[in-house]
Amino acid sequence: MKIVLAPDKFKGSITAARFCDIVSTAILQIIPSAQILKLPLADGGEGTLDLLQHHFRGSEILVKVHDPLFRDIEATYIYLAKNKTAFIEMAAASGLQLLQKELQNCSHTTSFGTGELIRHAITHGAKTIVVGIGGSATNDGGVGMATALGYRFLDKNNLPITPTGINLTKIQYIDDSQVLAGLHDVHFKIACDVDNPLYGKNGAAFVYGAQKGASAKEIQQLDQGLEHLATLVLENSQIDLQAIKGSGAAGGMGAGTVAFLNASLHSGISLVKELISFENAIRDANWILTGEGLLDRQTLSGKTIYGVLESAKKQHIPVATLCGNTTLTNLQIKQLGISYADTIIAHSKHLNDAMTNAETYLHTIAKNFARSLLV
Repeated sequence: MKIVLAPDKFKGSITAARFCDIVSTAILQIIPSAQILKLPLADGGEGTLDLLQHHFRGSEILVKVHDPLFRDIEATYIYLAKNKTAFIEMAAASGLQLLQKELQNCSHTTSFGTGELIRHAITHGAKTIVVGIGGSATNDGGVGMATALGYRFLDKNNLPITPTGINLTKIQYIDDSQVLAGLHDVHFKIACDVDNPLYGKNGAAFVYGAQKGASAKEIQQLDQGLEHLATLVLENSQIDLQAIKGSGAAGGMGAGTVAFLNASLHSGISLVKELISFENAIRDANWILTGEGLLDRQTLSGKTIYGVLESAKKQHIPVATLCGNTTLTNLQIKQLGISYADTIIAHSKHLNDAMTNAETYLHTIAKNFARSLLV
């Protein structure tokens, strides 16, 4: 019996790789002859870099860059010399987790540090760069990133603006005459886990600005800035950023990578599956076992479990989910195409118990799943 383990992380609790180890041990205790294939996944957000390193074992490159408030920090990216590919996680340099709560305000943050990582990777020899843009602290439309790569965003006095979200409306001219040599010879793939437009009621500022610390007034200003940036890009490059699904990802970083890197945007989970040849690896599997911290309605919007279900349906492979918790009914779970489901919370005394003893409960529900296969 071939069982594929393809989970996402349980945020703040269990990594995807650790999930695979725990569940594999549990299943083999019940079905010693089982063939277990471990394929931990991520959806382009935080943890994607670690996940890709797990699969590819590239060199970890440590770089001095600037954090979202322009402070000096060190951040890491992964480089595969054999195929000149770099894996970069935006959160490593421009992530919300880098800032204390009281310092979080996407009106004043920048993606400049992510641009510094990209610049370093290019000078290191990268010809393909994969960037996961989840977990950002920014709403600057990617102008910070672009500034680090040599673009200049000039105000009415022909002076460079400070590349933060609140300054987007000040941009009058985009100068690309000093862009890093070789930038446009690099193939960029961007992994994002949302499909929001750049601006408007469903855009980056209105949907995500508050959770990144912006006030209602600032959110209005940020939205206007993103619309202004889109207008400039349309005039200069004939690229309609608002029409591109996912352009609002990471505070408009999705749009910025299209406009300034000629990048292609991908569903995070779809790109990760492509990189690790997921659909080829699961051939002839009897079951795929996946999981994440919370199985909810957001699962339908391109998260890891949904990506697993898409691949499984193509090959008629049943899917089991072992999650931390779920807000879905049994009927909704069945309608998703999930054949077996269990949660840690269903077996724990309370939430704190579930979090504290997550690994023990995961081992237990994995054994229960294995026993069900013997009935």
